[in-house]
Amino acid sequence: MSLETVVILAAGEGTRMKSQTPKVLHEIAGRSLLGHVLAAVETLTPKHVRVVVGSGREKVEQHIAAIAPKVTTVFQEHRGGTGHAAQLALADLKPSGTILILAGDTPMLTGESLAQLLEGHHAGGFTASVLTAEHPDPTGYGRIIRGDDDSLVRIVEEKDADEFEKAIEEINSGVYAFDAVKLAGAIGKLRNDNAQGELYLTDVIEILRNEGGKIAAVCIEDFTETLGVNDRVQLAEAAALLRDRINEKLMRSGVTIVDPTTTWVDATSVISQDVVLMPGTAISGSSTVGTGAVIGPRTTLVDCTVANGAKVLESYCTGAVIGENASVGPFSFLRPGTNLAQDSKAGAFVEIKNSTVGAGSKVPHLSYVGDASIGEGSNIGAATIFVNYDGVEKHQTVVGNHVRIGSDSMLVAPVTIGDGAYTAAGSVITEDVPAGAIGVGRAKQRNVIGWVLRKRPGTKSAEAAASAPSNDQQKG
Repeated sequence: MSLETVVILAAGEGTRMKSQTPKVLHEIAGRSLLGHVLAAVETLTPKHVRVVVGSGREKVEQHIAAIAPKVTTVFQEHRGGTGHAAQLALADLKPSGTILILAGDTPMLTGESLAQLLEGHHAGGFTASVLTAEHPDPTGYGRIIRGDDDSLVRIVEEKDADEFEKAIEEINSGVYAFDAVKLAGAIGKLRNDNAQGELYLTDVIEILRNEGGKIAAVCIEDFTETLGVNDRVQLAEAAALLRDRINEKLMRSGVTIVDPTTTWVDATSVISQDVVLMPGTAISGSSTVGTGAVIGPRTTLVDCTVANGAKVLESYCTGAVIGENASVGPFSFLRPGTNLAQDSKAGAFVEIKNSTVGAGSKVPHLSYVGDASIGEGSNIGAATIFVNYDGVEKHQTVVGNHVRIGSDSMLVAPVTIGDGAYTAAGSVITEDVPAGAIGVGRAKQRNVIGWVLRKRPGTKSAEAAASAPSNDQQKG
């Protein structure tokens, strides 16, 4: 039986987060909390997905439109509890098939566990099925009350539970599968005579049972999947758990992670076999890393593409493409639009943005390359600056194939250095250098004899100059 509708409850105010950002939009492992839930739900291929929004409605709706444009949102203006939210979500739907209802702040939930719940629900022909787990510290969660036959009798919220019920470790995950027709008949019977004065979705379970419905409780092994996020502490805990889950999956797929506790890889990034991730590595966004690449230590990749065999050492790279067997670092800063071709190099203390470095070309150290195209087999000497900005506009620099740029050169764009050309060290190049030529852009040196003694008398420099041997003495 196919899944007809998914309802995600994401209207909570999240006051404990103490944030201007709606709770469900806080991010871990490359996705918002809500984004993780939507990703898990997507694996089930439901016909309809509805998200109940409330606090921070505009921001949440914008986020949903960006990451899941086919999802419908429903506004819960007044917070009346989970039961009220479900009523709103189902108000204009013709009940049919199976409805899955879950919370938007449970980033650890997997599509596999949701599929397990639905499979059991459909196989047993149940009216309702609840996903549960044995939690070592069930404080704050609704407790699962089972009958003598081990069937689910009801769910008691923490604030309504007595001491015996609070001692129960089996908790409600907040994930439910319902027969849509039966749910539609029961949800209107909810009452708010409880400690919170709200309509609890959990009370539907007891209503359905009293009406003769078959209720199942499906207990999963990993209780961490049920963990909700209500404050910054829980956010950090969930992030660490996701980090461990992602790293374990990567290592079992053939990735070497030297220190998993200091290695963070987003769920949205792709790491190939035989990659080595050194300590202190963070890979985020849509980054991909090819086979045999070595990343780190202490390296950050954001939305980068790293080809097979490349090495990125102690560097920060964002929006960059790093070619096969290319070398980056240490202490490089690759900005968006950087494209390093095969066997190229961006070395120590090099910054590159919006530039292409051709195959086998090298920017070894202490240089800035901006808005440039560098051909194949060229070498950019130490401390070279591509002067791309005139104070108003950015301009392009073109460096040909097998060019040698002398150390401490300034290439003042727009300028072209032809194939096989050289520039002399210390040059300021303001005009094109033809192919095979050497560009020399420095003034003739002039020494003003005695300047320090006249202009800086009484200084240590003047004293040193006065005591130094004369040129004639040095020659003699």
